[in-house]
Amino acid sequence: MDGKGFPPDTAADGDGLERTWLKKLVGYHLRMAHLALYRDFVAAMSDFDLTQKQLAALELIATNPGASQVEIANALSMDRATMMGMVKRLLGRDLIERRASEIDRRRQEIRLSALGEETLNTVHGIIDRHEERFLSVISEHEREELIRLLRRLYERGGGT
Repeated sequence: MDGKGFPPDTAADGDGLERTWLKKLVGYHLRMAHLALYRDFVAAMSDFDLTQKQLAALELIATNPGASQVEIANALSMDRATMMGMVKRLLGRDLIERRASEIDRRRQEIRLSALGEETLNTVHGIIDRHEERFLSVISEHEREELIRLLRRLYERGGGT
């Protein structure tokens, strides 16, 4: 361990590239962890052709039936155009339904379709196994602490 509790760092990984400075950056490690998690997610979801954002949107729609596209977009930090494209893709796959609100006809509510509910129920188990497999290198306590620390980082906002 170095003086800060980190394992000794090798300057280069198997490809021979120097990384000493990068390996001191939290952003570098977040990016590398995200890429590893993303690759495992894509492999786990290959039969369903769902992205991480699509899965998150389906989960938010399932647990907040009647939410608007804008509410879901805001919860996922997506702009309206990107959300509209995703909604069109999910509608095209018959995973969600969109309808005018009975309270405010200008508001478009989205809900899971029967196929969307069935898909999400199946995918939950696959994602649970993906998370367990991927995170098996850390303890449950470390996992909770990692989530707590990551939330502190992103909930602090983008400003300085």
